[in-house]
Amino acid sequence: MFTASRATGAVARLGAQQRMLSTAQARVPSSILAAARQPAAARSGLLLNGARNNFANNMVRNAMQKRGVVVESTAAAILTAAKMQGAGFATMGLAGAGVGIGTVFGSLINGVARNPALRGQLFSYAVLGFAFAEATGLFALMVAFLLLYAY
Repeated sequence: MFTASRATGAVARLGAQQRMLSTAQARVPSSILAAARQPAAARSGLLLNGARNNFANNMVRNAMQKRGVVVESTAAAILTAAKMQGAGFATMGLAGAGVGIGTVFGSLINGVARNPALRGQLFSYAVLGFAFAEATGLFALMVAFLLLYAY
């Protein structure tokens, strides 16, 4: 009888410990639990860094593939991101071309309003200014396409 009560008490204590562990595991960060599950020899920094790098590589690869970009490594993902950012920054030159064209034709209207007799000469200057402003925008667009598709 005494041994049976000791056995049931041990089983009850074991069940209580498992319940306490299950609630405690929900509150403890997973990185601490993962380190506690590993043997002492496997806790070296090199092995943990390798696991972190593998996780980071897989995370970056999955994020890039979901957006339609397929890359083989983290370096390729960084290069692809830099190319896209550079192309985006290069297209900001198109905004400058738009401002330049607006300024040219706004000045044409202002000049013709002041002196209608010079309309033909001012228009030829305006077309020349338009061509220069448009060329600047086309150069910016060309750089963006070169970044995306040539390199």
